[in-house]
Amino acid sequence: MIFTHSACLLHEPGAGHPESPARLAAVLDATLHSDFAHIPRADAPLPERDQLERAHDEQMLNAIFAAAPASGVVRLDPDTVMSPGSLEAALRASGALVAAIDHALTNRGSAARAFCAVRPPGHHATRALPMGFCLFNHIAVGAAHALGHPDVARIAVVDFDVHHGNGTQDILGGEARALFVSSHQSPLYPGTGAPGESCLSNVLNLPLPPGSGRSAFERVWSEHGLPAIDAHRPDLILISAGFDAHRLDPLANLELEADDFGWLTRELVAIADRHAQGRVVSTLEGGYSLTALRECTHAHMTALFG
Repeated sequence: MIFTHSACLLHEPGAGHPESPARLAAVLDATLHSDFAHIPRADAPLPERDQLERAHDEQMLNAIFAAAPASGVVRLDPDTVMSPGSLEAALRASGALVAAIDHALTNRGSAARAFCAVRPPGHHATRALPMGFCLFNHIAVGAAHALGHPDVARIAVVDFDVHHGNGTQDILGGEARALFVSSHQSPLYPGTGAPGESCLSNVLNLPLPPGSGRSAFERVWSEHGLPAIDAHRPDLILISAGFDAHRLDPLANLELEADDFGWLTRELVAIADRHAQGRVVSTLEGGYSLTALRECTHAHMTALFG
């Protein structure tokens, strides 16, 4: 299943901002490839307030709702901007995760997989603070929703965005039922993601130096990330699918290719087939080269849906 919503195109951070509507347009273009014609699509719903509150402080939510402008833009920090369409876009993005998880938990095999083509991204938003282009942390909202389901004892949240998912770590850190595994370039924004950070037993950070490329990426996942996820035996795998580790991305230089994202997605699907009846839900995070977004989305979805 593909979850998206036209409202996600209406978040307008302003001319020159890398998190532009063109990003999602490129991803949606890739989803229309004939290879994916058989995959059903659905509009992302709005989430319930209590679903957001499982991941975010009430004060944060109140502040974001209050900041939503009727015209112009409001800067929540130097990078994080709200326009008149931003609030609904972010709400639909979180709602997509909730709906995709409900879909996954009522299906098996390839039918239990979903991709959320939404924006703005979410993995930098902490429990108390929007940041790094992110208003709400969609993957954390989804994780909290999944852990409330009676058939879900354990989940794994995988983040291969080139930037560390500091918000997801902040929200899920210490939750033994949720394993969080992140590969990311270091040093790079937001400056977090060191191994053993905060001594959180349910967090596995896999930092990579600039220019690492395929061999280093595959090595850290094959030797550390994938075995940890397999040992956790998750009932559901959630993916923060950022494609800004691609060699064309202007904001980083980890030097990956589209096939690298396809490889890791296939490995995650294999683990889901062993432990989770095939259940995998993925959501778009970063990625700021339109060419790379199209290529990586195709590779990722091909591996995800088989």
